[in-house]
Amino acid sequence: MSEQLMLKVDDGIATITVNRPEKLNAFTDEMLEEWINTLELCRTDPEVRVIVMTGTGRAFTTGGDVETFSASAAMSAERIKTRVAEGAQRLPRKIWEIDKPVICALNGMATGGGLDIALACDIRFAAESARFAETYARMGLIPGVGGAYLLPRIVGWAKALEMFWTADWVDAREAERIGLVSKVFADEELMAGTYAFARRVADGAPLSVQLIKRVMRFGLDKDLATAQEIVAANLPIVRTSEDHREAVAAFKEKRTPKFQGR
Repeated sequence: MSEQLMLKVDDGIATITVNRPEKLNAFTDEMLEEWINTLELCRTDPEVRVIVMTGTGRAFTTGGDVETFSASAAMSAERIKTRVAEGAQRLPRKIWEIDKPVICALNGMATGGGLDIALACDIRFAAESARFAETYARMGLIPGVGGAYLLPRIVGWAKALEMFWTADWVDAREAERIGLVSKVFADEELMAGTYAFARRVADGAPLSVQLIKRVMRFGLDKDLATAQEIVAANLPIVRTSEDHREAVAAFKEKRTPKFQGR
């Protein structure tokens, strides 16, 4: 693990921290590769139940490092396409495919590709001082990391276009109002608030938590009948699980359930 990306696992909660504060946590190709590999480690580690992502300093991440843009623009069209598909676009896809909950604690600004990465997370919490912008149009670009897919699904079509076309800043309270983030905490309380929520989720039935996310994700672009069929196919997995048996027993005995691994 490099100094630019830190991983800590504590009692079922993995925290991935982007640590390049002198560059507002702008990512490099090497950092992206390490980030993807770290997420895969968390996905496959049975001790990890919830993943929290955050940053150090004044930003979560501001996306790609602007100092590399000139070199990228000089590449061939095919090379640019390959580089983005095999680089930055893989990160939100990796987040998207993880059944475990992924929570983003937005400690500061998130812009462009950095905001797109936050959008790929299941839930976003923000510090009071955090602010956000989809800055692509300001840079003469288009949302290449996943924002064009993710943002309208979170804030709606018209608001997403407004954010993309104007590149205006959205502060934490406005982000909460439009559903971009779920809750705003005082700066000094962000991580405590995030971990309190993560703890509640981590203490739940892990199989149920993960399959709820899976059936919701698979059903997003399906009709109701197909979405119900997906649920029906997954229901036997939880119905026959030890966690379900324990939950039923705890309900009858009027006690708190003790799920696997807790």
